[in-house]
Amino acid sequence: MANKSQPKLWVLTEEDIDALEIGSAILGTGGGGNPYIGKLRAKQAMREGLKLQIMDVDDVDDDALVVSVGGIGAPVVGYERLKEGREGLRCLRTLEDRLNFNAVAVVCEEIGGQNSMEPLITAALAGLPVLDCDGMGRAFPEMQMVTFSIYGHRTTPSALCDLHGNTVIIDHAVSELWHERMARAATVSQGGASVLASAPMKGSFVKQYAIKHTYTQAIALGRAVLKARAEFRDPVAAVAEQEKGKVVFTGKIQDLKRHLSKGFVFGEAHLNGIDAYEGDEGSIVIQNENLIFRRNGKVEVVVPDLIIVLDVETGEAITTEMLQYGQRVAILALPAPELLKTPEALEVVGPRAFGFDDVEYIPMSVER
Repeated sequence: MANKSQPKLWVLTEEDIDALEIGSAILGTGGGGNPYIGKLRAKQAMREGLKLQIMDVDDVDDDALVVSVGGIGAPVVGYERLKEGREGLRCLRTLEDRLNFNAVAVVCEEIGGQNSMEPLITAALAGLPVLDCDGMGRAFPEMQMVTFSIYGHRTTPSALCDLHGNTVIIDHAVSELWHERMARAATVSQGGASVLASAPMKGSFVKQYAIKHTYTQAIALGRAVLKARAEFRDPVAAVAEQEKGKVVFTGKIQDLKRHLSKGFVFGEAHLNGIDAYEGDEGSIVIQNENLIFRRNGKVEVVVPDLIIVLDVETGEAITTEMLQYGQRVAILALPAPELLKTPEALEVVGPRAFGFDDVEYIPMSVER
């Protein structure tokens, strides 16, 4: 039988990283960590001669083992405190040594924000590609809210590394929720932000349960924004058109409450309508990410559909830690990936999973 041909690898350029910064922030729904810092780190890795490579998820062998990597903690901590830079690599090597295997690729936990960059940097340091997929298609605040866990993967043993050089191994958790709780507690003790690598997955599993081509999606989104600006078109409209989304509000932030608790940023932003929404009021409930948007007190968009705060002038997403009084913003809604809308997924990422027992998830219509 003929040998399988070598998979094609997409070697990213600095221009790709510029687009990924914009697109991953959009898909991050306010969370995932500040992508600007991730962009700087990714470009520095390139300038040191490392290759940031992406491989189509369908090209990985079914029996090959891959490892998901992502940051954990409050986004505001990641913005104010820089990483050491090799936390992800230490996590990966710890798992390989403990479980006696060699990973053939790295997988992105969540495409949103800086967590799109962390796997690229880790993989480049290890000489591996990153698969063109992730486990969320957006960002979520908790680890069990990843499609891999939702559809049966047990993520322990895992390794958690901080910038001080500490490594915590979580050998076994009785559930994915318990893994989240223990990892979150360790992260708080490490200063509020760390990097975590989870137990390896087979290629066949990732092919079935990953949200595919999200790096391609994020980079295309960023390019759409840059192209619209270069052509003096509305970049917010360009994003909505690219992803079959809808602008549901434009407004000015008139009140903002945020606090850090148990490794999360909780809060709420209140907006006064402008332009077509003059006289209306809007609000966004936050737990690291934007979870619920209400207009005039009525729920209009709810998790897992994507609620994105965009600067009305630039079309760039504003992460929750960067929201400020007086900002003029557009609220964009995008439909969630299908893997997030099944009954088993909604138990983990629907509104009731965040404590909103009185809110029903009604998928947004792409036509409205």
